Amino acid sequence: MSLVNPPFISLICPCYNEQEVIGYFLSSVTPILESFKKPYEIIFINDGSRDKTLDVLLDSKARYPHIRIINLSRNFGKEAAMTAGLDVCQGEVVIPIDVDLQDPPELIKDFIREYESGYDVVVAKRVDRTSDSFAKKLSAEYFYKLHNKISQVTIPDNVGDYRLMSRKVITEIQKLPENQRFMKGIFAWVGFKTAVVEYVRQPRKAGTTSFNGWKLWNFALDGITSFSTVPLRIWLYMGMIIAFLAFVYGSVIIVKTLIYGIDSPGYASLITIILFIGGIQLMGIGILGEYIGRIYMESKRRPAYIIENEY
Repeated sequence: MSLVNPPFISLICPCYNEQEVIGYFLSSVTPILESFKKPYEIIFINDGSRDKTLDVLLDSKARYPHIRIINLSRNFGKEAAMTAGLDVCQGEVVIPIDVDLQDPPELIKDFIREYESGYDVVVAKRVDRTSDSFAKKLSAEYFYKLHNKISQVTIPDNVGDYRLMSRKVITEIQKLPENQRFMKGIFAWVGFKTAVVEYVRQPRKAGTTSFNGWKLWNFALDGITSFSTVPLRIWLYMGMIIAFLAFVYGSVIIVKTLIYGIDSPGYASLITIILFIGGIQLMGIGILGEYIGRIYMESKRRPAYIIENEY
């Protein structure tokens, strides 16, 4: 539904168990949005929260009339929740932002300035990861390097979902039909003229993150398999290399047999080779299974999310 006077700014705020931080977020972001003297909307997507997030949002709506609440029927994940927000927003510019205040709302002023200078996309880039653990810093660094090396779509290093996008960009994103969505890759895939704003990420204002090592690992797999077929192609070359080595080894055995007589290979070496080849085959099947699984899920054509109600 199109509004007669659509808002200038739409904030997209996915929420999962964020009851403790919503008040801090609204008190921080509202003065910034009001300073533009233009209409705006703050869209909260309640992604199946198990705490009182929805109740807090409903209470806040009485004090903040610009709030829209999209309540999903269950937890679909952050990528689906963000997609829901992008689908329902009406703003001329759209800004996804987490409510934990790790991404400073003050950057919105920089976003708007760059947008008014002619950029359709303005991304926020972290320049300092000292607040992250060593494992998280290392995994993030190598994920970006690996992804960008094997994919035709380049994801900027240390750039998350916090960004500004014009209505033109949102319209193109809405044309993409997949429901297994890796939003960082989708944002990069559509392109458009992009500016970068650097910042230092802050600690969470309250509450705890719902991401853990396992979720981040699966998130990385989604990113790689969504935008690259190189993992599949690797096994073609692996097979060619192993077949070549097997041919060379077999030739050596034939020559030794012809010159020295019947050769009796050892049991240990035979078992080692069998286990090695078996492991390689299982790894290849696993990679193939990841892609087949994605094809299977996409072929069902299920929606990425279901809206239970809007408030």
